Amino acid sequence: MKTVKVSKKLIATTLATLLLGSSTAFAAYNVVAGPQANGTGVTPHGWLLTPAGKQLNLGHKPWGGAISPDHRYLVVSNGEEPWGSVKSRQSLQVVDIEQQKVVSEVIPSEGLSLWLGVAFSPDGKTLYASASGNKIAVYHFDNGILTEKPSIIMNDVNNPNNKFSPAGISVSPDSKFLYVANNLDNSVSRVDLTLGQVTAIKSVGKNPYTAFLSHNGSKLYATNWGESSVSILDTENFTVKKTINVGLHPNAVAENPVDGFIYVSCSDSDQISVIDPNTEQVIQTISLSPYSGAPTGSQPDALTVSPDGKTLYVANAGNNDIAVVSLEDSSRAKVEGLIPTAWYPSGVFLSKDGKKLMALSAKGLGAGPHLNGTIEDLIHGSLSFVDVPSDEQLKKYTKQVEDNNKGNKAEGDGWLSKLKGNNDFPIPRFADQHSPIKHVIYVLKENKTYDQILGDLGKGNGDPNLTQYGKNITPNLHKLANQFVTLDNFYVNSQVSADGHDWLTAAKANDWKEKTYGAQDHDYDWQGVDSASYSKAGHLWNDAAISGVSFRNYGEFMFPTKDKSQWEPSDKSMGNNYDANYPGWDLNIHDLTRFNEWNTEFKQFEKNGNLPQLEMVYLPNDHTAGTSPGMPTPQAMVAENDYALGKLVDTVAQSKYWKDTAIFVVEDDAWDGFDHVDAHRTEALVISPYTQTGKVDSTLYDQTSIIRTVQLILGMKPMTQFDASAVPMLNSFTDRPNFAPYKVEEPLYPLNQMNGQNAPMADVSKQLDFSQPDTVDKDKLDRANWKATKGDQPYPGDK
Repeated sequence: MKTVKVSKKLIATTLATLLLGSSTAFAAYNVVAGPQANGTGVTPHGWLLTPAGKQLNLGHKPWGGAISPDHRYLVVSNGEEPWGSVKSRQSLQVVDIEQQKVVSEVIPSEGLSLWLGVAFSPDGKTLYASASGNKIAVYHFDNGILTEKPSIIMNDVNNPNNKFSPAGISVSPDSKFLYVANNLDNSVSRVDLTLGQVTAIKSVGKNPYTAFLSHNGSKLYATNWGESSVSILDTENFTVKKTINVGLHPNAVAENPVDGFIYVSCSDSDQISVIDPNTEQVIQTISLSPYSGAPTGSQPDALTVSPDGKTLYVANAGNNDIAVVSLEDSSRAKVEGLIPTAWYPSGVFLSKDGKKLMALSAKGLGAGPHLNGTIEDLIHGSLSFVDVPSDEQLKKYTKQVEDNNKGNKAEGDGWLSKLKGNNDFPIPRFADQHSPIKHVIYVLKENKTYDQILGDLGKGNGDPNLTQYGKNITPNLHKLANQFVTLDNFYVNSQVSADGHDWLTAAKANDWKEKTYGAQDHDYDWQGVDSASYSKAGHLWNDAAISGVSFRNYGEFMFPTKDKSQWEPSDKSMGNNYDANYPGWDLNIHDLTRFNEWNTEFKQFEKNGNLPQLEMVYLPNDHTAGTSPGMPTPQAMVAENDYALGKLVDTVAQSKYWKDTAIFVVEDDAWDGFDHVDAHRTEALVISPYTQTGKVDSTLYDQTSIIRTVQLILGMKPMTQFDASAVPMLNSFTDRPNFAPYKVEEPLYPLNQMNGQNAPMADVSKQLDFSQPDTVDKDKLDRANWKATKGDQPYPGDK
């Protein structure tokens, strides 16, 4: 196998361009995340979105699409999560390619939940779409109009309880068979379209993403998304001929129409595996890394080949671009340039003549102010229509992508030389420097926006009208934000807890997580149960182990043991670096109980002088249980969460470790509540003698900014392109520490206040299932919490 290294100068902000001392500040970063007035966008990571070509708004999370055989239409499958205030977000939209507009849309009937597989029959009269509940949705297609027909039921006569979860699909050239990747059954099915039923099932690798049929119909390629392989099946006798190794977590497939070579995008190794169909071997690997030595994060998830077979187009979901790969020399394929897209490109298609490129983007230009509905309601997908660029235009597009993904830079040219002699700054800037901070405590919470908590702070960019848990409920959060540093431009990268905990611990949510956390057939994996969600570098505990940093976990990625007596990690690579008595998610367990368990160990560590360098502490109860009777009121749960955090900070501040400890506090997502800036903006804190300044830091930071700052302090390596390029929280720190301790504020709201049977919307709340975070109907939970905290004040979602 030949590996081709591709040089592609995408500038992820490097340490040398970011790290500043106290005497120099970042250039003012006066933008916020979300859609901008000029038709561009900014991701929560601070990367710019300037999609090329003409933009067409679509539905929510367009994961799949198919071009009609006559090349007149593109049908897009919008596969948004099924919860929330909008019940009919899932749809199939028909785009007229020539007119560049949506000409029709169909919402699937009750019980059908679309996902990512879409395929036309060769005559263009029938459209098939993968759906939940072991079904393939079937539609008659006529001149741009879809009419729903009876679905195909994916029954396994030998195992009627099988859960298939149909994913990618293909139709045979003779229209007799439909081939289906059964994502949760680790198999592919052959459906006899005359009979309308499954006639054969064949086991393949883990979690197949698609069942891609060669043009002549003789071979079927199943990409085993949950591992690093592709299974090749002979369609004549429907047997697995061979399973070959490729990159990590392969997903999409394309075939060269000229030489028949097969291209497979490998989403967690940032590469294309090229398969020779004759030898059935990987003969080449094309790197999609943005720069030499880059960690993963480009996250390719879709691809197509030009009609002349000379160009491969690859959607890099993580980098927000389409890579243009020259295939002129089949033995030396290389990336020629990049085309900017909107956020998270999820599909790439070509017109019949190969001159027009169409790029789906699942997250469009972002969310914007969160004043109604859910965060998912606010994020619309989009479709870019782009003329295939000339060489000169491609150079300009490539430069645009580079500029989009630069992040912040320092102001002025002479700052680096000025700071070389400053060894006192707490965030190291050079390899020979060491931070005075020796210990980090990383506190993870659940689901709040900035305005919801700190909108009434009196400084920073807050809207007190949206504040539900203000200073009377969260006196410690308010005191900490005032006494240390106020972060009023801080964002989560996630939508819900499922991807949020990956961003908190792995510095990205991979393609598996992005596309499955809302799919109805899939478990809501928010704590790393399925290894398919694991990125190449793993999680912070893996990073710590590789870097020789001692680590202790309290509650994150933890589940009850079988006898319910203790807790154990879902990720066994955590080893023994956890407290088995510290509870994970369970809203019936108080956060003060969690604090007491943490405190027991902390006191022992202090006595023995062996506090781990990095601790992760999960305090989840600010999530609330709405107004469920018998549970604490929303105010009581948030107030107790606030008190537990305050006591933790107080404990550290009174200890011998205060002088060399930093405490970072952040939410896993901003799913709950409202915010006047963006649905991803959240409350976050950085607490240390080196941040005790009382200033407002409006630098655009995100969850990976915390991870990068922790890594720099403790000498750990970046895990992905996102923490590698994250803006460290330099403007929050000073080299002049204030060692005055923090004193906890006692609760102002009674922590034992319980919801009664007559609590606002109690009947609604008690029907919600809080066994996992963020899986209830958000609109119902938000309304109950708003009614409990704001009384009769108008609900923002009704405006």
